[in-house]
Amino acid sequence: MWRKTTMRRAIAEGAALFVAGVALAYPRPDTLPVALFIPLLLARLALFILPPVWAAMRVISTKREKMSRRFWRLGPTLALWCALATAALALIFGGTDFPFGGTDGVSVAAQIARHGFGFALGFLWGQACNFLLLAIYYTIAVVLTRLANGGFLRFTMPAGKGRVTL
Repeated sequence: MWRKTTMRRAIAEGAALFVAGVALAYPRPDTLPVALFIPLLLARLALFILPPVWAAMRVISTKREKMSRRFWRLGPTLALWCALATAALALIFGGTDFPFGGTDGVSVAAQIARHGFGFALGFLWGQACNFLLLAIYYTIAVVLTRLANGGFLRFTMPAGKGRVTL
């Protein structure tokens, strides 16, 4: 029953999961209780891995459809929305430090206004690399999720009268 949604809604849900993971990166680690730090890192990791799998599992598909063009586009489309959300959050609230989290407190828009065109190019380059990495991972994750749901390990042996499908 829970697999009955459209491609648009699946992309929106996946992007929302990703944004929740990015939002968990904004609190500074030195302000968090020590007991909360490791579960927060694990939650961020799960919310980075989960969006393409969640989106691929939620979409309605026909019984025979395993991998159509729309599923090949799902990974890059979801990556684009996630990269745009990350860029918007960075422009408004500032960037985060990569492994552990926290922000410098200055929005990227203010830093672009202060430092000029070179900083803007660096920011755009970083966002393009972010999109590329997300697109590669999300495409692989969507394809593997769809193939796993469709039974890609099914094969028939031996050939002939006594066939057994595994």
